[in-house]
Amino acid sequence: MEFITTAEEGAGERLDKYLPRKLPEMSRARLQDLIREGHICLNGKTTKPGATLRPGDTIAVTIPETKPVEVQAQDIPITILFEDSDILVLDKPSGLVVHPAAGNPDGTLVNALLHHCDDLSGIGGEARPGIVHRLDKDTSGCMVVAKNDIAHRRLTEAFSERRISKIYLAVVNGVPQKGAGTQSNRIGRHPVDRKRMTILYDGSGKEAVTEWKQLSRYKDCALIQCRLLTGRTHQIRVHMKEGLLCPILGDPIYGNIGKQKVPSTRLMLHAWRLAFHHPVHDKPLNFEAKIPDEYRPWMAEV
Repeated sequence: MEFITTAEEGAGERLDKYLPRKLPEMSRARLQDLIREGHICLNGKTTKPGATLRPGDTIAVTIPETKPVEVQAQDIPITILFEDSDILVLDKPSGLVVHPAAGNPDGTLVNALLHHCDDLSGIGGEARPGIVHRLDKDTSGCMVVAKNDIAHRRLTEAFSERRISKIYLAVVNGVPQKGAGTQSNRIGRHPVDRKRMTILYDGSGKEAVTEWKQLSRYKDCALIQCRLLTGRTHQIRVHMKEGLLCPILGDPIYGNIGKQKVPSTRLMLHAWRLAFHHPVHDKPLNFEAKIPDEYRPWMAEV
């Protein structure tokens, strides 16, 4: 148990806003959960996250033991690009689901990470890896994963504040009319087909911005470099299909695989480069995932 006595600067402040400054390794959301669960008491009594502090108040904080997760650790090969006690960066292969779900209860990236990592301090009180951003099952390339609460919180903030550089490679069916441009619009769930996202023109949805340029072409299919300024679900896939009118090769949702100019056995979308500052040490980090062999016909001109 750790006791903290409020200082003068905490007077009049909410408990859940004051505590993150005293316990920076924990997120505000995690501290709110601990307050609601009775692990944080104010003057010897359970309280609420929004309790107003007064000078001289005593806060008692008990950090419960990290709970094991129900997800099974599995020995699934993964390619690690970087790892330390706070984060892990990997090159995710195409075909690997990130999270266990009803249709994929195991055999996922989370199962693989639980087997690989023996130093998880936990996210939100559970001994699990912190998935900060996701890649679709059939998208390959760079992903960063947090090992503890503070890394998870700071990386999440960095993504939200657009301080992380994400560059993708996509091969599209067709050749755009222009050589480069920016897709800036709003993306949301398709009103009829709930499996798809779409560009919305009624002011709903979320802002989605993709900078793109054509790098090469082969058999009337173009290699496109995409720089994401936002991170919406299926953002590049929607922008290529609806913005450039050139769906990504191998896309079973937004493309017509039977009418592709070049056959493809996978979704031709690859998270090529990822750059950010380390969430704890603030050192600049740059990573590049090997370009898959399927891209070889387009790389001769790059």
